[in-house]
Amino acid sequence: MATDPYRKFVRLTEQLWRVPLPAPGKAPRRAPAAPGAPVALLFSPHPDDEVLTGLLPLRLQREAGARVVNVAVTLGSNRARRAARERELAAACAHLGWETEILGGTGLDEKSPARDPAVWRQRVHAAAEILRRYRPAWVFYPHAQDEHPTHRGTHRLAKAALAEVSASRAAPPWRVLTEYWHPLTRPNLLVECPPALLAELLAALCCHRGEIARNPYHRTLAAWMMDNVRRGTERVAGPGAPAPEFPFGLLYRVEPSLPAGWTPVLRAGALLGG
Repeated sequence: MATDPYRKFVRLTEQLWRVPLPAPGKAPRRAPAAPGAPVALLFSPHPDDEVLTGLLPLRLQREAGARVVNVAVTLGSNRARRAARERELAAACAHLGWETEILGGTGLDEKSPARDPAVWRQRVHAAAEILRRYRPAWVFYPHAQDEHPTHRGTHRLAKAALAEVSASRAAPPWRVLTEYWHPLTRPNLLVECPPALLAELLAALCCHRGEIARNPYHRTLAAWMMDNVRRGTERVAGPGAPAPEFPFGLLYRVEPSLPAGWTPVLRAGALLGG
């Protein structure tokens, strides 16, 4: 039948989706960042978001010697799972060679209302203190329309904290907006994920055992990155732009603009390859 090759492709895809993945073993030893290394700091709404949006920080670490620090804004909404999620987060960051800390020591209560001005100021102040302590060169956080309440709240938190410390910084950090629950409206950077780094991110994601037991989204990580390249080619480079040769990538929006030296290789945007 004319459709046989396509049926075979679909069957193979389904079989790959069902391949079981083991929990990662002991985290590999990694040399610490050099003294004075630039810092890439992530405000992650939940444990696992550091992996899902962490490709560019990982490449900055491996290719530019950056020190990566992840800040878990919450430990999730399930209070019974918070201790386990903290352990899973530590394992994932150890696997990547990243530092991690939890906002306020225990994370914000995802279920508590954020309408109390005094509570909100405390949250912003805690985030601002982290920014002052690390003085990051890059700050990563979700974009304003990322369709999850905690992701949108993390956007507001990071933006307010950056505003609080802006007067004390001669050179403000590059702000890098991430996407997961809803696509960025105007991405300006498509970052290639080399297969070796995708394997590392997948292993780190598998440290979040409780979450992938509930929803096996680790199995779709590669497919999601492939779709990012499909969307990103024309969203970043413009309608009709030819697709790049690499299959996996993530989209970001760097503000106020792409840094000098990140030379656009496609008209109307920048595409970072391997």
